[in-house]
Amino acid sequence: MDRNIWETIANQCAPVLMDVKPSNLLILTRAEEAAFRQMDEIEGISCICLHSGKKSTWLLYRKDRLEAALIWPQVREFLETYGYGRFSFEEMLTRMARRYTLYKEKQADFPHELGIFLGYPLGDVKGFIKHQGKNFLCSGYWKVYQNENRAQETFQLYRAVRDVMLKMLSAGRSLYEISSYAV
Repeated sequence: MDRNIWETIANQCAPVLMDVKPSNLLILTRAEEAAFRQMDEIEGISCICLHSGKKSTWLLYRKDRLEAALIWPQVREFLETYGYGRFSFEEMLTRMARRYTLYKEKQADFPHELGIFLGYPLGDVKGFIKHQGKNFLCSGYWKVYQNENRAQETFQLYRAVRDVMLKMLSAGRSLYEISSYAV
């Protein structure tokens, strides 16, 4: 197996692989996508292609964690304003993929609700929309509009998990072996 694809996945998605985040985007070149499609499944990780073009965008997720994040009443209410209705989990993923594809094809605005699917706090997603990406308290993995200290701690955790995972890969461990520690 090409270790370069492992490093790409670890660099972009370590928090999901190590089970500290429900999902992450994985953006791949065509060559990387070909290698990615040849990989065995990673235990506990599911994926859906949001868009395929010169580069492909995938959502890697842990179904149990993402599903739990999407069922909160305030989150459901927010998603309903974007047309998600009383969809099943799979229907929600399909709708997100469709909305993201429309955006990439320049047929629709960016689907800001993607932030919810990525595990961003609802208040920060709403703040981003309200302030059009401006006037944020800080930024890291997302732009923060409330609870700055908590967000900074989360960013630090994500960076630490990524760094550890990349060091383990450099030491000869496989992506499968490393991610199995989280399961």
